[in-house]
Amino acid sequence: MKKIIIAFVGLLMLNSCAELQQVVNQLPQGGTLGNADIAAGLRQALDFGIDKQVQKLTLKDGFYNNSLVKILMPEELQKVDKALRKIGLGSLADDGIKMLNRAAEDAVKEATPIFVNAVKDITFTDAKNILLGADNAATQYLEGKTTTALYNKFQPVIQNSFAKVGADKIWTNLINNYNRIPLVNKVNPDLTDYVTTEALKGVYTMIAVEEQKIRTKVGSRTTDLLKKVFALQD
Repeated sequence: MKKIIIAFVGLLMLNSCAELQQVVNQLPQGGTLGNADIAAGLRQALDFGIDKQVQKLTLKDGFYNNSLVKILMPEELQKVDKALRKIGLGSLADDGIKMLNRAAEDAVKEATPIFVNAVKDITFTDAKNILLGADNAATQYLEGKTTTALYNKFQPVIQNSFAKVGADKIWTNLINNYNRIPLVNKVNPDLTDYVTTEALKGVYTMIAVEEQKIRTKVGSRTTDLLKKVFALQD
């Protein structure tokens, strides 16, 4: 009876060892990655987001033809849009929306180095938890750490872009036409603030798109560092 039990236990140990070896074989090779290595991988993923996705926003219609980030009229101006269309000025309303997006496209082109430097300087205090977090965890971390500083740098760029692409004149014309409609409440919104905020949201949205691809599609990990780091979260 003892021999049978010993043999049975031995068989269990062999099976367990085989299973354990199988798990070990599936782990990333080359030693344990430290927090610095993981942080470097996260920064590289964010850099790829800027290079592959944010750059698309700088092209003509990069915002306007992208349903994920297209900037629409602010809520308080929806009534302007509807009123202008009712009196046959729909093309003017369309031009107004297009100019908001043109300003964002132009500003992102000018401000891309700001995002590159922000990613370079960001310090991940707990890189492992971010790596094992949601599909956009690194982007969310970047957003939380950089939004205020980037807004302050981005806002004057947007302001200049309004003048550069002619959005200021289009909107002056649009608002003046609306204000001439009888019995309407006059409007004068701060569009610079609105477009700055929406443009930043658009940038973070597109960075998150690339982060999700790297996390979920092995083929998107095009460097050794990305392969090693993101293999840990598979």
